[in-house]
Amino acid sequence: MADFLFKVISSWQVIAVTVVLIIYFSLVFYVARLHHSSRPIGFSLTIKPKKKRKASKVAAEVPVTSDDDLGLEE
Repeated sequence: MADFLFKVISSWQVIAVTVVLIIYFSLVFYVARLHHSSRPIGFSLTIKPKKKRKASKVAAEVPVTSDDDLGLEE
């Protein structure tokens, strides 16, 4: 039984498939690392600061003629 298992593991098909899988997974992990890598340090220095928003114009308030807090007429 052990002799048969050794022959199967050392056959050229098993060795070829193992090598192909190792190359494939190495390539997949390399591409994944490229897409998941953090930004370079120099990139963050080139970001322009955000511009401050201009204050919006406030609508003119209507003068209240009665003592009602809501400015409603009866």
